[in-house]
Amino acid sequence: MSKKPRILIIYTGGTIGMIEDPKTKALRPFDFTHLIENVPKVKMLDYIIDNIQFHPPIDSSDMNPEHWTDIARSIAENYDAYDGFVVLHGTDTMAYTASALSFMLENLHKPVIITGSQLPVGEVRTDGEENLITALQIAAATDEAGRPMVREVAILFENYLWRGNRSTKRSADNFNAFKSNNYPALAKIGLGIQFDRDALAKVEEIRPLNPHYNLNPSVMAIDLFPGLREEVLTHLLATPGIKGIVLRTYGAGNGPTAKWFVDALKGAIDRGVVILNVTQCVNGSVHPTRYVAGDLLAATGVISGADITFEAAITKMMYLFGLNLSPLEVATYLRQPIAGEITLPN
Repeated sequence: MSKKPRILIIYTGGTIGMIEDPKTKALRPFDFTHLIENVPKVKMLDYIIDNIQFHPPIDSSDMNPEHWTDIARSIAENYDAYDGFVVLHGTDTMAYTASALSFMLENLHKPVIITGSQLPVGEVRTDGEENLITALQIAAATDEAGRPMVREVAILFENYLWRGNRSTKRSADNFNAFKSNNYPALAKIGLGIQFDRDALAKVEEIRPLNPHYNLNPSVMAIDLFPGLREEVLTHLLATPGIKGIVLRTYGAGNGPTAKWFVDALKGAIDRGVVILNVTQCVNGSVHPTRYVAGDLLAATGVISGADITFEAAITKMMYLFGLNLSPLEVATYLRQPIAGEITLPN
């Protein structure tokens, strides 16, 4: 007889576990017992399910690198005892958490499925019940050889399973709230769960999990917009203690060609600040040599982020600087995928 899947649920908070305050009508976090009581179908799965709960549960808007470390540590400390992990999380920063965990959990070869909901699980029309049950099923899914079907960090929401570090929240209203604009879905959920084996992470050699808990949040983002003033950019680039900057540029990675703009970026890079070029577009990639504007940035030492998401870019920087790497080493790793987060140009 096949053994029952053992799944660990890590409940951080979020809309899925909220309840309406009878006085204010605002949503507030409840506890894990309330959540499970509202999803009785979980018992029909016949899995062995345990849980870890954040005390108190948090709104994902309050999520920070310390919380990512707590989640990663919970997975690492229980890694050998469970077949898969389901992280219940608020939607607002879910893609950041998924991206961070994908870097922090080196050598991951078990499923870490992150899910939540747009409506609380106690609501009549909630998407939380279906998301939770499907996430558990995916965390327990195996291939013909009995190996985990999913061996990476992924986001499950409504009809799709997405690679975590390729995902972005695209809607505050729709149940299909997430999208991976530059990478295909890992699975489509309808009457059944249809996995795309070509898209799933390939684990050639199983090695012991190597968790990393040190993240350095000395990074920031700068969005380009028409009218950005020289003194504003100069002030931002001179922010004390900043080690890395994600520069969100136009189109295929373009920025102003004005001398003051290029000189300001070059000055920061010469001081040891690492600058990563990420497009503001939801789909597509940075092509630094397609236009003169992009070529100028590349010539100053700005690194092309290719098709990386903003969420993956900012968390990857935190991860790399947390390894105490030099700016040159960080720049080298930013140019290559370490957890399937970018597609290198041909």
